[in-house]
Amino acid sequence: VTRVVPETADSATISFHPGRGWNAHEAGQWARIGVEIDGVRHWRSYSLSAPAGHDPAITVTAIGAVSTALVRETKVGDVLFLAPPQGDFVLPEHPRPLLMLTAGSGLTPVMSMVRTLVPRRPDADVVLVHSARSREEALFHDELLELADQFPGLRVVHWFTRVGGGRRLDLADPADLDAICPDWRDRAAYACGPSDFLDAASALWDSTDSEAAPEGHLTIERFAPVLLPGTGGQGGLVTFEKSDKEVEVDGDVPLLDAGEQSGVVMPSGCRMGICRSCLTPLIAGKVRDLRTGEVHGDEGELIQTCVNAAAGPVHLDI
Repeated sequence: VTRVVPETADSATISFHPGRGWNAHEAGQWARIGVEIDGVRHWRSYSLSAPAGHDPAITVTAIGAVSTALVRETKVGDVLFLAPPQGDFVLPEHPRPLLMLTAGSGLTPVMSMVRTLVPRRPDADVVLVHSARSREEALFHDELLELADQFPGLRVVHWFTRVGGGRRLDLADPADLDAICPDWRDRAAYACGPSDFLDAASALWDSTDSEAAPEGHLTIERFAPVLLPGTGGQGGLVTFEKSDKEVEVDGDVPLLDAGEQSGVVMPSGCRMGICRSCLTPLIAGKVRDLRTGEVHGDEGELIQTCVNAAAGPVHLDI
C-alpha cells in the first residue's frame, strides 16, 4: 500500500504498488483483493478507480467486515494480496458521445474511465450523472467539479436525494434524463450502482423506441448477482466435511454465506458468479442456482458457492 486517502467519512481510496506479474488494468475493470483479518485471508472484488496505465487503486466504502477493515485499518506499507484485473465494463473502442449513470459506490469504475479518457482526448464528450444522498457522501465530488471546469468535454450533474427536498433520480420514465441530457438516447451509456437503480435503467433502455441511434446502447456493471425471485427452493442441512461443521439453511442462502456464518474458511472472489474463485467440490446432494432456478449436482462437481443454495441435504468437500 503506497497511499490511503479518505474520500468521505466512510470511504477511502487505497493505492498499491503491484508486484511483478501485474497486468495493467483497463479503465473500468475490477480486481480481487486479499485481506488478512485475524489470521484468515478474505478475498473480495473491488473496482479499480485509478486511470489506466497507472498503479492500481481501489475506493472502498465501509460496508461489511472486509471493506470496513480496509477503510478503517489499512496503512501505508501494509501488504495486501492482489489478483489480475478482470471485467468487460470498459470504454468503447472508438470515440463517441458517452452518458455515465452512477449511484453511490457505483461511481468507482466510472471514475477510472473519466480519469483515463477526459484528460487525454480533447474530443471527449462525456455527461456524468451521479446520484448520492448528499454532497458529504458523494465520492470524488470536488475532483469531478475540477475536471469539468478544466476540460470542456466533461459535464457533471450531481443529484442529491436527501438535500433540500431531494428525491431519487427517476429512471422509470425518461423525463429526468430528458431534462438533464436531451440527447441521452443517442449516447453510449454506462450504468453502475445498486440493483434497483440498474434494473430501472435497463427497463428504460429496453422501452426506448427504435429511433435511438445505434450507439445508444446501455452497458451495466453490477456489484451483486441478479437472482430470480422464488428460486430458493427447500434449503437443507449443509455439511462441510473437512471443517467438520454443519448448518441448517434456508433455500435462498448462498452456500458461501452459510459456510462463512459457520466459521468455515471459504474461497471467494467476486461473490457474483463471475470469477469462479469460490468453486468447491460437491460430495453429495443437489444445489439450486439462485440466478436461474436450475437444480443440479453430481458427485465431484465444482459448485459456485456464491450463487448456489442447498436443494436438500448437501455435503461439500471443504
